[in-house]
Amino acid sequence: MIDAAGTAAARVRGAADGAARRLRLAADFYVGDRSRYGRAELSFLRWEIARGVLNPPAHRPPGSPWWRAVNDRLLRDKAEAALLADGYRGEPSSRAVLLWTEFVRRPSPAAWYRAHNASVVTGYLENETLALRELPAERFMMNVALVRVLYAHALVARPRLALGVFAPLGAPLGDPRGGSVGFFLDLRRAFPERYPLRGLRVEDLVAAEGPLPRALDYGVIVPRLVHLFEFASGSLDIPGMDALTSGGVPCYARPPSRADWHGRAALRLSTRLTAYALRTRA
Repeated sequence: MIDAAGTAAARVRGAADGAARRLRLAADFYVGDRSRYGRAELSFLRWEIARGVLNPPAHRPPGSPWWRAVNDRLLRDKAEAALLADGYRGEPSSRAVLLWTEFVRRPSPAAWYRAHNASVVTGYLENETLALRELPAERFMMNVALVRVLYAHALVARPRLALGVFAPLGAPLGDPRGGSVGFFLDLRRAFPERYPLRGLRVEDLVAAEGPLPRALDYGVIVPRLVHLFEFASGSLDIPGMDALTSGGVPCYARPPSRADWHGRAALRLSTRLTAYALRTRA
């Protein structure tokens, strides 16, 4: 029998330098009873391709080694899990692959998020050295992307944590098979669709965010950051996750900055939304 992990790695290497091949490999996983689960992931992948971050090194302009490495990890984990399910030899080579095999056996929104986010978090932790080579604005975007996908998982697995009194809305809003989850995971509404982000500061990105993404990031997610990362760490069970936050704010590949996540506008918006939630409960 052929080794699943080695075969998966070879397939990812074969797709690495072609956007269409990456997209095809990602989409090939979503067949049968898991066919609808790829909607959010494939949409995000198309956004990465449009930005140019997945361009091969010889391309002009070249892509991002970090974004390529994280996407490689996701593609490899899924491919290995699918091959194991098809009878290829081996045991899951990582925690993420194990969670993908569980999803393959029993698809559900919560199982998809656990597997997907385990691959993403593993990719982040494995490639921090590459992340440190990116511009500060890009590293801030990495943190926002991570926070958003962890929050989307909480929508379906811990809706009370994610939405408080609006918890009944969590499952339909976060379901990766539906269209509404795109609001939480689609960064096109929040950040420029170009790479690299030369000439832009973190403050510029925050100021340019549209009102709805800003309401999500600073009014809904920020007040829940500590509990959100506690939930994600317990659910994914991946060593090293405690290094992704410091002092209650995300700090992947950058010093923790409360100003980026707890500015005056954020606090005002959070207060308004909390007051609204309390009125609704009454």
